[in-house]
Amino acid sequence: MLPPVISARLHGEPIASLPQDLYIPPEALEVYLDAFEGPLDLLLYLIRKHNLDILDIRMADLTQQYMSYVDKMHAAKLELAADYLLMSAMLIEIKSRMLLPRPVELEQEDDPRAELVRRLLEYEAIKLVAQKIDALPQVGRELLVAQACFEHVAKVQLPTVEMEDLLVAWRSVLERAKHYTHHHISREELSVREHMSLILRRLQQDGMLEFTQIFVVSEGVQKMVTYFLALLELAREGLVKMTQQAAYSPIYVQASEHMA
Repeated sequence: MLPPVISARLHGEPIASLPQDLYIPPEALEVYLDAFEGPLDLLLYLIRKHNLDILDIRMADLTQQYMSYVDKMHAAKLELAADYLLMSAMLIEIKSRMLLPRPVELEQEDDPRAELVRRLLEYEAIKLVAQKIDALPQVGRELLVAQACFEHVAKVQLPTVEMEDLLVAWRSVLERAKHYTHHHISREELSVREHMSLILRRLQQDGMLEFTQIFVVSEGVQKMVTYFLALLELAREGLVKMTQQAAYSPIYVQASEHMA
């Protein structure tokens, strides 16, 4: 004799047969696999399921199938929207108009199914487009957007001052000094180191000076030459830096960062 077949286990114990007092209500075994978004969706499903011609609908068959499905939803105690009931009335009206004989003068009347066919074709086209759009890759579903935070503080790098630019600015200062020439002859001891200190003090006080502001043309060419030599020496020793916004624009002088 073959051993009983174990179909299930309850609390770890095998159950070979269903309990005699087990009650399963009939509605518990009913499964609805199709969900429709409205009466047009249901009609389109029935037309495709039974291979009906959407341009030449057999209204008697379609109405019977539609009403049968609506009755099943009533029996399952599913809440029906008013649109389903309105569509039921519309189908019955179209079926009745097609069954009634037409008067001779109304033989050229439009097909009662025309409006329903138009709405079904429009709905089907919109549904197909919606399916194609839904099939496209979507951010958050098929695609993930990579995000990264990178803080970058850009430091403005001004053009460097070439020797040619410095000579052009120096010639401009000398041209201005010609208007203050005189014939007073004197002997004066001029110290480049002293003028280097004077320039640094002015830069620490004002922060930045335009190249021509360093020179006082009324003091004579000798002092301007001394100031110019002092400026070159400061630049050589890295105590000052000279910048300009663009080529051939005014040159600005400021103390180096370790001197500020």
